[in-house]
Amino acid sequence: MSDPSKPSAKTAAKPTFAHYAQNIAAQCVLRGALLLPYPTRVRLVGWLFERVIAPLSGWNRRVRDNLDLVAPDTSDAEKTRIAARVANNVGRTLIEIYSGDAFLERVQNAPRTGPGMSAIEQAQREGRPIVLLTAHIGNYDAVRGSFAKAGHTMAALYKPMRNAVFNDHYVKAVEYIASPVFPTTGRGIAGLIQHLKGGGTIGIVGDIGATGAPQLTFFGQPAHTPVSAAEWALKYDALLVPIYGLREPDGLTFRIFADTPIAHSSPEEMMQIYNNSVEAITREHMDQWFWIHKRWKRAGN
Repeated sequence: MSDPSKPSAKTAAKPTFAHYAQNIAAQCVLRGALLLPYPTRVRLVGWLFERVIAPLSGWNRRVRDNLDLVAPDTSDAEKTRIAARVANNVGRTLIEIYSGDAFLERVQNAPRTGPGMSAIEQAQREGRPIVLLTAHIGNYDAVRGSFAKAGHTMAALYKPMRNAVFNDHYVKAVEYIASPVFPTTGRGIAGLIQHLKGGGTIGIVGDIGATGAPQLTFFGQPAHTPVSAAEWALKYDALLVPIYGLREPDGLTFRIFADTPIAHSSPEEMMQIYNNSVEAITREHMDQWFWIHKRWKRAGN
């Protein structure tokens, strides 16, 4: 995977018949689910991803491969449980994003805790730029929604999907939760930086295996990690804070946790501290991190 905080040279491909078919199938599921009461739709789509999507897509195998690499002492039963809950969380996250106001009502009252929250509030009062580094854990859009409902604008990046037909309505759903959002194009990243330079807050997802990025450590294994967020924090004297939208045991509500702000040093050192933070929070919530994605090249994927 390339670094989503770097401009993408690719343009969206012309939609194919398969893209239209995939979009129709997805729309049927999403629109049907949205007719149901909020708790029912979230549980239903979570179940669908756990019982149908994950087995068919090979997600369960990839989760086990990743766990075999970085947590080999995990029992087979626990690996099976984690794989199921991870897929369930992905489904819940997707329908939550499409649920608009119903989702925002949940995150509006989410407790905002952690040692970094007071630093964020102080920086907001002072008009200092803020870079919030989140991760694929829980629902990272809960962070954006929480800040938006509290009256704080948070800009973010999104990487356009290969299926442009699906991408159109997905981006609209993401924008409804909080805006502005910028695509990973040269113009989009320029807009994000302009927002930051003006004393704004931006949110970046940093736990990706970015080709060509420095090789740092994550769960004791080498992992290419983009350093753009740290570089921007240094260049614009921005506060840099790891922050997570963690799903509560009821599966429907969230807790926003802001970790200790990362002191300015070198970009690599700063992002290693971020990796350590993500690892620590993941170890507390193993079934909420996105074990499906290709974070390590050696994990058989």
